Amino acid sequence: MKILLPIDGSELSLHEVRFALRLVREGLQASFLLVNVQEPDSLYEVVTWPDPDVRAQGSRAAGEDALQPAVALLREAGIACETEVVSGDPAHAVVDLIEEHGCDMVIMGTRGTGALLSVLQGSVTQSLMHDSPVPVLLVKPPQEPQAPGEPA
Repeated sequence: MKILLPIDGSELSLHEVRFALRLVREGLQASFLLVNVQEPDSLYEVVTWPDPDVRAQGSRAAGEDALQPAVALLREAGIACETEVVSGDPAHAVVDLIEEHGCDMVIMGTRGTGALLSVLQGSVTQSLMHDSPVPVLLVKPPQEPQAPGEPA
């Protein structure tokens, strides 16, 4: 089974990698494609760095940097992985990569935003759930430890 893991460089995305590793330790035979999607160039970036090659190199470097902690977790576990850095709308880019790489599943996190914020911002998770040709496994963020005596 080939699993796509969207990685944004956050601790939450590393939590999702750890969850995927847990599945492997419990017997799932899987290979991984780690993906970082960079936002399209802003007007400021176009004006500041008019050379599109310079912007592309900067974007690629930022994406590769964001992927490194996740790659390190997999390597520590003895698991090889593929990586991709792409630019564009995250949900559409992930769907394209699912098809290009023949992925069987996506594992990604929920960001814990409230209903109103989700409606106002739009949701990559919701878009991907709707558009993905393969199952999307959502991983809840880890719960923060509670101090003794705090209500649950």
